[in-house]
Amino acid sequence: MTTATVTVTNPSGIHTRPAAMLVQLAARYQCEFTIGLHGYVINGKSILGVLTLAAEQGAELELTFEGSEEAAACAAMVAFFESGLHE
Repeated sequence: MTTATVTVTNPSGIHTRPAAMLVQLAARYQCEFTIGLHGYVINGKSILGVLTLAAEQGAELELTFEGSEEAAACAAMVAFFESGLHE
């Protein structure tokens, strides 16, 4: 299991477009992926799950990966968040 904590830096938070890009990125890797926020844990490969978090700017998310490509998935997801969700 690989974990990382990331902060949402995008001023608009995680809205529809970055949520879709996040799910598409996660789907490239053969591993389970969950996101935790305020005691909720959702499937990071589900766009509805990601949107229900309503993560705003400044939110700290706990990312958890488990599976054969967990390290690569974690690195890619951390880079995605560090880029400001490509916005």
